[in-house]
Amino acid sequence: MKIHLVNPSDISFGTAVITPRWLYVLAAATPAEFGDPHVIDETLDPMDFSSIAAGDVVGIGIHTFNALRGYSIGREARKRGATVVFGGIHPTLYPEESFELGGAHAVVKGDGDLVWSAVLVDCRNGSLASIYEGGRVSGTTFQPARWDLLPADRYMWGSVQTLRGCPKHCSFCSVWRTDGQQPRQRAADAVVKEIVELRRMGFRFVLLSDDNFYPVTMEDLRLAERQGNQARIESLQEIRRERFELMAKLAKLPDDLVFYTQITMEAAEDPEFLKAMNKAKIRGALVGVESVTAEGLKAVFKDFNYAGDKLVTRLKEFRKHGVHILGSFIFGLPTDKEDTFGATADLAQRADIAFAQFIMLTPFPGTVDFARWEENMASDPTRIAGYPLTRFWLIPREQRPKVYTPHPMLSAEQIRQGTQSTWDRFYSVPAIWERAKIAKSLKARILFLVMSKLYRQMYANTGIATDSARVSRSAQWARWMAKPARRLFVTSPMPDLQIPN
Repeated sequence: MKIHLVNPSDISFGTAVITPRWLYVLAAATPAEFGDPHVIDETLDPMDFSSIAAGDVVGIGIHTFNALRGYSIGREARKRGATVVFGGIHPTLYPEESFELGGAHAVVKGDGDLVWSAVLVDCRNGSLASIYEGGRVSGTTFQPARWDLLPADRYMWGSVQTLRGCPKHCSFCSVWRTDGQQPRQRAADAVVKEIVELRRMGFRFVLLSDDNFYPVTMEDLRLAERQGNQARIESLQEIRRERFELMAKLAKLPDDLVFYTQITMEAAEDPEFLKAMNKAKIRGALVGVESVTAEGLKAVFKDFNYAGDKLVTRLKEFRKHGVHILGSFIFGLPTDKEDTFGATADLAQRADIAFAQFIMLTPFPGTVDFARWEENMASDPTRIAGYPLTRFWLIPREQRPKVYTPHPMLSAEQIRQGTQSTWDRFYSVPAIWERAKIAKSLKARILFLVMSKLYRQMYANTGIATDSARVSRSAQWARWMAKPARRLFVTSPMPDLQIPN
């Protein structure tokens, strides 16, 4: 009985930026008695179905946007006599789809770290259940990844998780509902041990793949103090203490390491935390800016962010502490106007953001926005390929609309063109070169330029707003660029690197 773990993708680049962590976590969760699992990441190469034999187990992890490809893989694997198991955020929300469309024998809901071994034992014993509840495992039981199974010379960045969950409640995000609002932190020693393993292999850039690396804000502490809630204060302080403990240990690792993470903008008002990030070699962070207007932020329940000039000042605070920002912006909010696109591009450049992504508003399952949209669309009889628009992920890619929710002032084409033009403007060579002044050498500036163009090809030109011809061209360009670009990010292995005290 061979175990196959599959990360589905419609597009393969040959070389990928970040290691798909969940694949190697489930590989670690696979009991030794079943042998080393066969790990397939389709962002590298399409799956070879001839590797699947009758009696094998095929585990497929999906999110909403690769669900259709995942279901196709599941059906084919089942035809070949394999036992098919689905997991991930999407099956947690819609387990019935995996059975109806993906040929699933079983579905794992929630975290797979602990329950995966039970699934495999039941497969072997012929007692497989339909649904397995993985729940939300504690930080002390997070599985480390089996990085020894990585294919050689295919990824640019490693990835390590330090916590799951986010205390915020943004209307467009499902994380706080699926992973919970209580941060589940992993022990600092376990995190460092895994990073050392990656550095031994030659990885220099490592993503700290957390839902929110800054789980306790200064406002959280102030609110607990105003309420006189001593238990809450102590809980928040303990979470914060563990964050600083982790960063202190990261600071002891080799100086050539570069960490990147995801945080909320509120960290900008916490200079002590930003200083610790700098010492810990956390050089970049994705920050959800979402909108440059106060009205737009209120529309997505994110009015704890600033807008306008105050937003520029706050974003520049990260740069002052050596943390470079990938700003994430959303277009298509009900408050957006024709001039929103240009204003966003101007602000992103003015705020010294190193990278940016411009995303069209899409109602993701499990979010407040999706629930509201689904309710409003209940009486709409429109079907595309036999599916209502509220099941857009089941519609073949080439038939999906570019914009899902109607806008009070802008047409779908205006939103699509405005989004694409903002990408074009922000990632023009002159704009990139101006931002590249953050680099200290000509080589580093060129690296910044290449990475910016690669990021744009992989993420701007292969998204849901792009036609199939452009997707194909961009995938080819990314495939051509990615392999030589990888050499800029990895370095010589340090096989004798020891874990610092």
